[in-house]
Amino acid sequence: MRTHRRTTPDTGADSAPPLTVRSTLATLWPYLTEFPGRVVLAMSLLIGAKLAGVWLPQLLKHLVNAMSGKGLAAGAVLAVPLGLLLAYGFVRFLNVLFGELRDVVFGKVAERAQRRAALRVFEHLHRLDLEFHLSRRTGGLAREIEKGVDGISFLLRFSLFNILPTLLEIALVAAILWKQYDIRFAGVALVSVLLYIGFSVWVTEWRTAFVREANTMDARANSRAIDSLLNYETVKYFGNERWEAQRYDDSMASWEKATARNRLSLSSLNTGQSLIVAGAITAMMWLAAQDVTQGRMNIGDFVAVNAYMVQLFVPLNFLGFVYREIRRALTDMQKMFGLLGQHSRVQDAPDATAITAQRARVSFERVSFGYSPARRILDGVSFEIPEGKKLAVVGASGAGKSTLALLLFRFYDPDAGHIRINGRDLRELTQDSVRALIGVVPQDTVLFNDTIEYNIAYGRPGASRAEVERAARQAHLDHFIALLPEGYDTLVGERGLKVSGGEKQRIAIARALLKDPPILILDEATSSLDSAAEQAILGALREATERRTTLVIAHRLSTITDADEIVVLDRGRIVERGTHFELLARQGAYARLWAHQREQTQDGAAAAVPAEPLPVE
Repeated sequence: MRTHRRTTPDTGADSAPPLTVRSTLATLWPYLTEFPGRVVLAMSLLIGAKLAGVWLPQLLKHLVNAMSGKGLAAGAVLAVPLGLLLAYGFVRFLNVLFGELRDVVFGKVAERAQRRAALRVFEHLHRLDLEFHLSRRTGGLAREIEKGVDGISFLLRFSLFNILPTLLEIALVAAILWKQYDIRFAGVALVSVLLYIGFSVWVTEWRTAFVREANTMDARANSRAIDSLLNYETVKYFGNERWEAQRYDDSMASWEKATARNRLSLSSLNTGQSLIVAGAITAMMWLAAQDVTQGRMNIGDFVAVNAYMVQLFVPLNFLGFVYREIRRALTDMQKMFGLLGQHSRVQDAPDATAITAQRARVSFERVSFGYSPARRILDGVSFEIPEGKKLAVVGASGAGKSTLALLLFRFYDPDAGHIRINGRDLRELTQDSVRALIGVVPQDTVLFNDTIEYNIAYGRPGASRAEVERAARQAHLDHFIALLPEGYDTLVGERGLKVSGGEKQRIAIARALLKDPPILILDEATSSLDSAAEQAILGALREATERRTTLVIAHRLSTITDADEIVVLDRGRIVERGTHFELLARQGAYARLWAHQREQTQDGAAAAVPAEPLPVE
């Protein structure tokens, strides 16, 4: 089934305004409430780990004092250091243990949030209309979802387990320095931290342009690579391997330049951060050294102050990276969740109802439609397909034949007029129920990179092997499958590249037959078959359409001589209608098409098509 792109200004699904950071976090919040107990326990373990970490310098201080003999009673010089050593080791173990337990407890929360968010976006993308997907690169779309899911993981883990704990640790360390020593130490710690954070944020903001450019170039190179590989056959047909390699290399060269600028800016950030850390620790040690020499502090206090400063700047050392990555994660999440804001142009009405039917009547009533306002494809088309009858549509390329199938399947809504099934307008029915009634054999069959059985069974997931084999027999596919070493378990390759065009269409026919719908659309279903294969399968198609309401989009007129009615389209209008013999007798547009195709056949095979339907094989 051919697809076309509408060129209206709002191409694709309607876009929603960009998400803000606040709205992005608000979108993420419901996913965290699925396991409230785990969240509370994880936060408790986080606080426990930080308290243990903050207590370590105190134990180190007492250990140093004990080793130097400060404040010890006679005979206790050996016992007290052993107790402190054991306590120090135990608290350090608790610090690590609480951190590991926190990751284990919270891991399920983060992973479930990733899973739920990815599923929600995936389901939403399938609800968007065809126009949206025609307007987007599949590789780029998949990349947005992948990066958005990774962004959720990073944001949850680093915001909860890096940013918040660091802020808590800064507050605890400042309070301890102020209480145990004096305000100078707390002041140096706070000023240095604020200077460090301010510098990191400022430089990271400056670097953002370089990071964004590198990511853009990476995404462009990735999209080009995927697009080229998906069109492998076309590349080979025209011998354009070097051309594709050059385009890919051009993108990678741009990425290389952007990455070099990004690397230099990162070096500037790291150098500045190191200078602030070195200056802060030097200033703190200078104050502590003065107090030691003046007797206001002992060696243990000196060591504890140094330990606190080192402990304070270890998590801050990653602040620039964490800040940048959190911004990137938020951007990626905004893009992914932004997809949820895309609205399909084709939507169910609020009061839409489902339709079920064993037999169906289809009618087009004065239907007009265009993919762009400047070019109308259909203009006031009206016809009816009674229950169990077959209507064929013929005409030159661009006449609007395949558009009829797209409208019936409700990939688009008509600009004017009505399309009805059993007298009910499609816009009054749910899309799912309408599509459940319709089976499609498209002109361009695309298969999943899976087995033949999977691709046939896709017509009705859960069908038994016997049902799949029966559908294959009806499509005259069983002989081909019997010749394959792996039979129904044969992989068809990416987009079905490992099987021929005719075999792909037979699989598509078997898939539609397995679905067993009351309405069948055959969009040039035998276009990839040679004459012998076409004649072999026409019997199966006629058998399949006997009790179904069938719309046939035909190029080869020899395939629709048995149609109950043939409609001839020209520039979006019906110019002739009738049976095969009625139209030939009129000597009009259909007769000219028939004569033209007879002239193109080398042996007059088209003229040998019998008036009566071929016997079913």
